[in-house]
Amino acid sequence: MAAAFQQQIFALDARFNAYRAPHNPNFKTLYIRRRSQLLRENAKFKDIDTIKKYLNIRSQLLQRRYGVQDNISISSSSSRARSSSKASLSLDEIAPNNTKKRNDLTISENYAFSGVHHIFDQHTEPVSMVKFANNDRSKLCCASDDGTVSICDVTSSPPKVSFILDGHTKAVTGCDWSASNELLVTCGLDGALCLWDVSARRRLRTVRDQLGAPLLCCVFQPANNNMVIAGNARGMVEVLNISTGIYPRGGSSILGGRVQAIACESSGRMFWAANDKGVIVSYVVAGAGSVSKLSRCAVGGAVSSAAWSPWLARHPALLVSAADNSLYLFRVVDGDGRLALKRRFATQHRRHSVRSAFCPIMSFRRGVCVVSGGEDACVCFLDIEGAGDHPVVNKLQGHAAPVLGVSFSYDESLLATSDTSGLVIIWRRG
Repeated sequence: MAAAFQQQIFALDARFNAYRAPHNPNFKTLYIRRRSQLLRENAKFKDIDTIKKYLNIRSQLLQRRYGVQDNISISSSSSRARSSSKASLSLDEIAPNNTKKRNDLTISENYAFSGVHHIFDQHTEPVSMVKFANNDRSKLCCASDDGTVSICDVTSSPPKVSFILDGHTKAVTGCDWSASNELLVTCGLDGALCLWDVSARRRLRTVRDQLGAPLLCCVFQPANNNMVIAGNARGMVEVLNISTGIYPRGGSSILGGRVQAIACESSGRMFWAANDKGVIVSYVVAGAGSVSKLSRCAVGGAVSSAAWSPWLARHPALLVSAADNSLYLFRVVDGDGRLALKRRFATQHRRHSVRSAFCPIMSFRRGVCVVSGGEDACVCFLDIEGAGDHPVVNKLQGHAAPVLGVSFSYDESLLATSDTSGLVIIWRRG
């Protein structure tokens, strides 16, 4: 409990740090580092009532000092302008002091992502999606409603924003890394699919949606990174040869509604697309890029994210976030991608595009976990195979606005989360 309030104290200072010495980013970085050090030094202080009083008084003092209204409740949001990338908030690394072997840890200890590694605040609008590169924990992509995409170096000392890709004219809604991490594909409400050369920091190609509609999601086909699968706001699922800029014949299908989420299996032969009506359809992809519908199911709210995993209880699984305050876990039961509901979890999700993800490593766990954002400004870790009535094994409370994006590094040493105020927090395993 004390750790949760310390996260809120740090989040409060992070929000107000934009107003401290706006023309001296080095001072702001130094200030927040010192605040973090003081919180660590007082980590053993357990008087919850005193911490609550301190949090309330500090919030009032900061509001008076900077003339800004702020609500410390977890449902609060911020519309302030963010500081430049030079003022992103970094914390010193702490060497882990846990001598237990991973096999001996409980599931709660395995997912004790309580330490804040770094805070980025380069975006001025909500960051709807964050994604670590494949097998590389140093590179993080952040897609924002401000129309830009930032690439961050998370493991440099201090972590930094490497560069910003500026090519969309409206909100960026999706991004995906190629298998080699050499290329990045993004899509946006401007109806553009952009292919980027990451090392050269330049745009290679822009292809417009064939219906001229806003694009809401995009992924590389895992088996062939020349192909990109996208969904638009007019209900169309479409395959694009991103190398040639051509939509292949038979590569489009009408799902209906607004196609907001796509998840592919690792072979690339099959994928699932979902819309704002709660409809989820499986598709098969032929070699030339043509698609065919296979099976259909429905959930109780608009689907904002979908993630596939091959390992759940030796059966492939699909994780679906839906705006009926639910996180659905499905088993993939046959070769047609038919889904069978395994469990449903309660989340705080009604209005925003909240995302969820499988935790990537399983071999040494005593349970199976997923992580989800939430409109209560919390990041929740859920044990999806536990038999108890309380599946939440950890909850992070460093954000002060609805949490949208979540992404693990491949080795689970870092977790990236983003919110509607534009803040991106990198959590370190505790």
